[in-house]
Amino acid sequence: MRFLFVGDSMTIGRAGDFTWRYRMWQHLESVLPGAGSYEITGPRTALYEPAEDAATSGAYADPAFPAAARRHLAGWGEGWLHMAPLIGETVTATGADLLLISLGLIDLGFYTNSDQTADNVRAFLGAARAANPHVRAVMLPVIPNVRAEYDAPFAAECARFNELLAKTVADLDSAASPLLLATIPESYDIHADTYDGTHPGPTGEHKLAAAFADALHQAWGVGGPYVYP
Repeated sequence: MRFLFVGDSMTIGRAGDFTWRYRMWQHLESVLPGAGSYEITGPRTALYEPAEDAATSGAYADPAFPAAARRHLAGWGEGWLHMAPLIGETVTATGADLLLISLGLIDLGFYTNSDQTADNVRAFLGAARAANPHVRAVMLPVIPNVRAEYDAPFAAECARFNELLAKTVADLDSAASPLLLATIPESYDIHADTYDGTHPGPTGEHKLAAAFADALHQAWGVGGPYVYP
């Protein structure tokens, strides 16, 4: 299996973060033992550096995080709108066959409405499948951030997009290229599990990794249940 993490600022992380990608790598190491049983792929490895407003940092909280496991396709301020044109070439170049995707919040917040964002999801999946007709994908619904607490129209768009995302998964799922909708952990609390109402802190990182790990295990028998430290 060749995993590709696709996401926005919640996935790329900033300088000094562990990232949920790191937590997922730790999980994969524990449930998929044996050299060569899986690989993490992607064209990028850096974290976002706020001082430079660019993805230029290699300062992961754990410097022992292996270079190969740091690979991803995630960007600060990037969403479905930005990843749809990149995914085909990325899948082709990396041989990725299992996509773990956390996107949508930045789209709805700055770029596109729920219908337009859902159209970009379909474009993304179409391009990924054109590159690999057997690609699998696990998608996490949007977790409304602190803005949704005071911006009712934004909150409504988040809810509507999640409905459209679920419909897209149901419509496009196939035996040849399975799609899976992960479940946001019931205990996820943007006030306790993030450092700013949006981006995950350590507890949030674990919960996001668990959402993907448990979906993979429960639906497809990949790996095992997530074990919190």
